[in-house]
Amino acid sequence: MDYTYDAANFERVFRRSFTWIAGFMRNVRRYGKRPALIDPMADRTWTYSELNADANRLANALKAHGVGQGDLVLFQLYNSPQFALCYLAPQKLGAVNSPANFNLSAGETANLIDRDRPKAYIYDCDVFKMANRALELCEHKPELVIAVDYRGERPALPDGQVFFDELVRGYDSGEPDADFLPDMYAEVTRLGTSGTTGTPKGVPLNNVNEVLSAHDTIMHFPLSPRDVTMNMTPWFHRGGLHSGGLTPTLYVGGACVILRMFSAKACFDCVEKYGVTFLIGVPSALNNLAARQEKHPVDLSGIRGIVTMGSPLERDDCIRFQKLLTPNIFNGYGTTETFWNSFLRPYDLPEMAGSAGMSCTDDEVRVVRMYDDRKADPEELVPADGVTQGEIIMFAPNKTALCYIDNEEQTREKFQDGWYYTKDVGTWDERGYLTVHGRKDDMIICMGENIYPAQLEEVINRHPKVRDCMVTGVPDASRGESVAAYVIPADDSLTVKELNSYCASSDEVSAYKCPRYYAFVEELPYNSTGKKQHVRLKERAASDLAAGLLKRP
Repeated sequence: MDYTYDAANFERVFRRSFTWIAGFMRNVRRYGKRPALIDPMADRTWTYSELNADANRLANALKAHGVGQGDLVLFQLYNSPQFALCYLAPQKLGAVNSPANFNLSAGETANLIDRDRPKAYIYDCDVFKMANRALELCEHKPELVIAVDYRGERPALPDGQVFFDELVRGYDSGEPDADFLPDMYAEVTRLGTSGTTGTPKGVPLNNVNEVLSAHDTIMHFPLSPRDVTMNMTPWFHRGGLHSGGLTPTLYVGGACVILRMFSAKACFDCVEKYGVTFLIGVPSALNNLAARQEKHPVDLSGIRGIVTMGSPLERDDCIRFQKLLTPNIFNGYGTTETFWNSFLRPYDLPEMAGSAGMSCTDDEVRVVRMYDDRKADPEELVPADGVTQGEIIMFAPNKTALCYIDNEEQTREKFQDGWYYTKDVGTWDERGYLTVHGRKDDMIICMGENIYPAQLEEVINRHPKVRDCMVTGVPDASRGESVAAYVIPADDSLTVKELNSYCASSDEVSAYKCPRYYAFVEELPYNSTGKKQHVRLKERAASDLAAGLLKRP
């Protein structure tokens, strides 16, 4: 195509400069003495200049140990200063930062290491046992293993490992020598999302995705350099990192308060002490905040907004939050792959509470027909009548790389012509407001974590006293859903306690995935073709829970 201007020059400059780390460095230059990161537990604040200097020390240390362009730095860390540095430093080397769920089991972490083959692996000493068991199980051995001893307990490290503070000691705080060309299309962050077997799928995010995800949050809150944010969820989540977490806050020039572990009291203490203007968390966290505010009220007048995500915001809860916390409640709906894609703003609430809102500014969300043998075409829309159900699909190429890492099958299944197929079932009305009704698949969402029945069923069925089992979710006021396992015993001596111990000791089952309820039954619901009918079981489980028929370990 013939352009009316020098498009080649524009592309060259734009492609090399439109990176997230370039935005951060602009803030280092213009807001160098202003707060960037606040750690309440250590009672320490980093200015932009100080945070950049510490990130450079880590970058120079990683480079000295062979980490460079395209290498992966995998880390399983709680929200902490070290998490922030691990997000920043690899980007200065052209490497890929990859925050992973610290709740994964040793077997799941080993699978992650073997799939992504990180050059460096960094873990929090709070998961010392799990991390080192994973290192025993994995075939790929990272060249550099770093332990973050946040609590100062100094456990004895296996040979070849090094503590984070010892690694960076003595390294220069200046910018590392650049031996790569920045590229807006280069992968910069890799997140994990659960797969049908529980193994996290790799979600690559390039610089365009990171910058425009930051822009999306900045635009929708809206967020300014004067804001102080605190995300009450783990940063390894897309919502933790991108919704008022490090990505938008450090890009816009605001300050980010670290909340390592959620508690309502700690949250309110930070709000008062540091002048937090935006809080971000799941509805169950907001319930805890509201309950504490009723008993021990604090001044929340400085809060500009509270953003919730992960599950629908019900009308009664919304009204309660608006009364007790702030009238400015927001709710986002989306996925790890695409960030949030529809949004409820304060002017939508409480009228539209329970819905997922309307499409975000740069996105498009549709509800299309559902077929057993194929994905619907994006133009095959269901009526916008608020009644007819279909599959929710999303178009947000600004916030997704439109694929998974080394997983062509799942990429073909979930992406088509730039659209992401969620497998969520929903309806929409004539105004474009979306309501989510459930899932085409059978995923359980517990405390914001995705749990797939197939993984647990496989593990439980390996128990010698189990003939067959099915796993489903049951309502839980504080967790969203809890796991219930229905088991057909092969041996009458099997007990709930024995089965629970078996699950808890498995390298393949994270603690949060362990069943909270059990039922021993004579048969399970299958259809005529032999497929498990999880929908039927879920309906039964809800009734059984209400009737007190499910057993606790």
